[in-house]
Amino acid sequence: MVIFLHICYHSSMTLQQLKYVVAVADAHNITEASRRVFVSQPSLTAALQELESEMGITIFSRSNKGVTVTNEGDEFLSYARQILEQANLLEERYKGAVDGNTIFSVSCQHYSFAVNAFVDVIRKFGGNEYDFTLRETQTHEIIEDVSHLKSEIGVLYLSSRNEKVITKLIQKNNLVFEPLFTAPLHVFVSKKNPLAKKKKIKLSDLADYPYLTYEQGDFNSFYFAEEPLTEIDFDCSKNIQVRDRATLFNLLIGLDGYTICSGVISHELNGPEIIARPLDCSEHMTVGTITRKGMNLSRYADAYIHALKKHLS
Repeated sequence: MVIFLHICYHSSMTLQQLKYVVAVADAHNITEASRRVFVSQPSLTAALQELESEMGITIFSRSNKGVTVTNEGDEFLSYARQILEQANLLEERYKGAVDGNTIFSVSCQHYSFAVNAFVDVIRKFGGNEYDFTLRETQTHEIIEDVSHLKSEIGVLYLSSRNEKVITKLIQKNNLVFEPLFTAPLHVFVSKKNPLAKKKKIKLSDLADYPYLTYEQGDFNSFYFAEEPLTEIDFDCSKNIQVRDRATLFNLLIGLDGYTICSGVISHELNGPEIIARPLDCSEHMTVGTITRKGMNLSRYADAYIHALKKHLS
């Protein structure tokens, strides 16, 4: 970071150019990026080419299908996002409320309380213009998003099963994990599922029902699983992987399926049909936030963490 700031000081690179780079990376398209930053497409292209020439790197690979970030561009973007974030913090500290578009992003596992907290932040800071992003995504992408500052905050869990691997990955990416709460494992089922009648569910009770889990792409091992228990832990012959929370809940109801989680649920967001029952096992999970080590958080991030704690209380 210090080296990069030294380069910035001795070059003509501007914050506006960095904003252009980030806009193109997020939009994956020059035309769409030019619309977002209110500049003509030729001017945006020229600014990018000038920046690439000055830095001596190729940030984007261009084709008929759009633009993709190169490996060296990915590293450059990580620093660019840090600089823009620190510039925003300076303006907030010394100028008060920042004029223009409010920008804030969160990447998280599929937790309703994370959505509720995000809503609170928008209601508090949204104003007339804002550009907020909530990514309910795969575990590895959460770590990558926060590492490259595509998101300022990530929300995920640690357990005795994944803690060693995930913690090592968090440290490798210069991130820090802050616990929010620790909970015994629960089972999400629909009210009409026969398991809903039980006060506590045993692993053996689950054998005849479909196990619903979130698909993790290329990192589809139990270390990255969003569910603290996997098929290696008990007899699970019926498995369904999904990508989004709405699909999972529909299958919980439609197929009498189940998933394993912390037990925290929002009936306001997810309706009254899904309930949680304690799982009869000794495992626990600790849900927390990840952020860049040593970075001052924006007021939006501070408000988001406060909102998380409020909804979890």
